[in-house]
Amino acid sequence: MSHTIKLKKGFDINLAGKAENKISNAPKPETFAIKPTDFPAITRPKLLVEEGDTVKAGTPLIYDKMAPDVLYCSPVSGEVAEIKRGEKRKLLELRILADKENDFEDFGKHSKSDLKSLDAGKVKETMLKSGVWPNIIQRPYGIVANPEDAPKAIFISAFDTHPLAPDYNFIYREEAEAFSVGLEVIKKLTEGKVHINISEDKEMLKMFSQAEGVQINKFSGKHPSGNVGVQIHHIDPINKGDIAWTVKPYGVIQIGKLFLSGKYDASKKVALAGSEVSEPQYYQTFVGASIKNIVKDNISGDHVRYISGNPLTGERIDADGYIGYYDEQITVVPEGDFEELLGWIKPTTSKLSFHRAIGLLSFLNKKKEYVLDTNTNGEERAFVLTGEFEKVLPMDILPNYLFKAIMAEDYDEMEALGIFELIEEDVALCEFIDVSKHELQAILRKGINLMING
Repeated sequence: MSHTIKLKKGFDINLAGKAENKISNAPKPETFAIKPTDFPAITRPKLLVEEGDTVKAGTPLIYDKMAPDVLYCSPVSGEVAEIKRGEKRKLLELRILADKENDFEDFGKHSKSDLKSLDAGKVKETMLKSGVWPNIIQRPYGIVANPEDAPKAIFISAFDTHPLAPDYNFIYREEAEAFSVGLEVIKKLTEGKVHINISEDKEMLKMFSQAEGVQINKFSGKHPSGNVGVQIHHIDPINKGDIAWTVKPYGVIQIGKLFLSGKYDASKKVALAGSEVSEPQYYQTFVGASIKNIVKDNISGDHVRYISGNPLTGERIDADGYIGYYDEQITVVPEGDFEELLGWIKPTTSKLSFHRAIGLLSFLNKKKEYVLDTNTNGEERAFVLTGEFEKVLPMDILPNYLFKAIMAEDYDEMEALGIFELIEEDVALCEFIDVSKHELQAILRKGINLMING
């Protein structure tokens, strides 16, 4: 039975610089990188290569000693150019000097008819050794799924409501076959339902809205209606002891391409967006690409922040940094390292705020596109109980009390207050509107790590 869910809570952040529906091919970057920090589940990464080694697209680079079956593979062929470490020799990046043309590991291709004869064990074996398994994310905790687990269901959100998010209807319009095959593979991983969640507010691709053998659910409302965690909460909530898996459409497509071609195909389309981009558009590239050639000669500002991902949850990177494993957009916004005298009290139409006392004029023109910088407009202070968090989090959760329970390391309270249902993206709007200026996403991850290790 499908569901139609209309969410009343949330907040849309309408920023200037949305990517135009145009795809360009930037020159292939010289280097690519796999970053263990992109995967919260990796606690003890183990290298499988050394500097100077030659690799193919799909060659395993690292694994986690706590989950040795899950391999993290090279997105391109080339030479291991650098193994970058941080404090206490923490592994930060594996950089690959790329070949001009990719050479692929062969994992064996399958016809559509072959898929029917594959059981869950064979499917998992192929996915684990080829590098596509990290697309499967476990709830609770938002970590790479344990292949030994049996999820009660698998969830796919077919739309993204984050600020400046890529348009899935555009970037995946030619991927129907791979998505269909990937879906057939994923259905073998659970005895429960596979849910595809689509937007009721716009027309969706038929490969999403008319997918066979799955449950289609419709969601309408403001951000975070596209967050898979919010969707799970309204369809089949995560309780203690439950395990559900989530996959992005990109992951489904990559899995489909693996079984169709026998190759680890890490190609992807990413949106270059933001107010500081001269020509916001999409670029054809690969997982882990350096953004240097993508942003070259296309940035209008001279003091900007580069973000791998969206402005709410993305990671700050350098102008020659690397796209995160799960990211499908690069955002460029003005840097906000300045002080503004009485900035909070001056009436203006250039600022966006959820709080009407501060941003009343922003509510007069709801279609206005805003140019926002990274300034927090204040310093961290004691928690203020405003009751505003509940207005942007469409879940039956009390965020303020949960954050306080995490800070007190009260395990029972964290569990009772719903930590199993949340990851960082679900509380990002709370952080955006927080008058106390706390790093709520970091606080939540601390709580998740306590629950995992406790």
